Amino acid sequence: MNKVDFNQLEETLYHEQLPNGLTVYILPKRGFSKTYATFTTKYGSIDNHFVPLGEKEAIQVPDGIAHFLEHKMFEKEKGDIFQEFSKNGASANAFTSFTRTAYLFSATGRIPENVTTLLDFVQSPYFTKQTVEKEKGIIAQEITMYDDQADWRLYFGIIENLYKNHPVKIDIAGTVASIQDITAEHLYTCYHTFYHPSNMALFIVGNVEPESMMKLVKDNQDAKTFDAPAPIKRIFPEEPKEAAIKERVLEMGVQKPKIFVGVKPERLDLHGPEMLKHELSAQLAYELLFGRTSNFYHEAYENGLIDESYSFDYSLESGFGYALIGSDTNDPENLAVEIKKAIQQAVEKWPFGQEDLDRVRRKKIGFFLRALNSPEYIANQFTQYAFNGMNLFDVVPVLEQIEVVDLQNAFASVSAESQQSVFTIKPPENGEA
Repeated sequence: MNKVDFNQLEETLYHEQLPNGLTVYILPKRGFSKTYATFTTKYGSIDNHFVPLGEKEAIQVPDGIAHFLEHKMFEKEKGDIFQEFSKNGASANAFTSFTRTAYLFSATGRIPENVTTLLDFVQSPYFTKQTVEKEKGIIAQEITMYDDQADWRLYFGIIENLYKNHPVKIDIAGTVASIQDITAEHLYTCYHTFYHPSNMALFIVGNVEPESMMKLVKDNQDAKTFDAPAPIKRIFPEEPKEAAIKERVLEMGVQKPKIFVGVKPERLDLHGPEMLKHELSAQLAYELLFGRTSNFYHEAYENGLIDESYSFDYSLESGFGYALIGSDTNDPENLAVEIKKAIQQAVEKWPFGQEDLDRVRRKKIGFFLRALNSPEYIANQFTQYAFNGMNLFDVVPVLEQIEVVDLQNAFASVSAESQQSVFTIKPPENGEA
């Protein structure tokens, strides 16, 4: 078992890759009452075109299948696995993102029993035609519910505007129509391709003893048989640098218009330390330009262009990413103009210097250090970073190394007018909500 000390953060991480390919991370937190564990596969909604394990020809599966599979994993022949966690005093859940599916629990006791349950239920799929058909109605209701949520439609609306071909433009849950095509055979194919231990990570954080916990996991995995690890061939379409749609408006029953201006990154091929430095640099740059202490924010607020719903974000994954700035507003057209103007002015003349960088850097480091008190944040964020070749505990050292020129370079790659798009949700023209 490998041990890495992060002295600056006063953290020690234990990790090991098991013979079956599973990578196990254990982060002891002395004095913490809660333990949190995630069992995560590098498989999300964008992985809809791939070569199945052991085959040569690529297949395209129905949209929403990763999320559908997540739902079905909790149902076993003997009943619902949630009851097993409850008997051991644990709260269990799962989520599917564009790139990951994670199964998790939190508990204050009986941690070995709960870790065993987590490993066993994720590694024992059970799908039948009858249970799959039953689930279609449940997930269709979930999709319909999200279709009625304006903020959700706003978020996916701007991503649909930015991306022409990449499957990130498709809702994680798919559509009511697409999930009707899902079969038990589809689920088993996806499971056996993407749920191999070599494509997964187990992260346990809390008041645990590393040696005994690692032994428990090893013994559990040694008792099971898996196919030999094999590379997964994922297939993604070519994606142009430019935004697919420049502007789009959707009418919904909202009281006040909502708007997002989105910017598509120029570089979508970053990985590892290069990706980490770029993402952090771009986040600092956008914080300076659009954060709540920025000139833009104060002027827009004073002029009534934004309200407390205002937000901005920059996120990057392998193959896709986006900067988003927006708010509920009574003047969406003018807000879009002002956001674009702020970006263009920063491109023409970078307005921030060393003092500005130091200020937002301190804020970012402070937020990160506070977040390390959250087992949930550590486990989920660490796994996301690890799947992209990055280490969560490198965040502070990298932040400390960033210079003003790094902010300028990162911003320049996420600012071109051709990469920008606007998505607006407005009340119906006839006034009927």
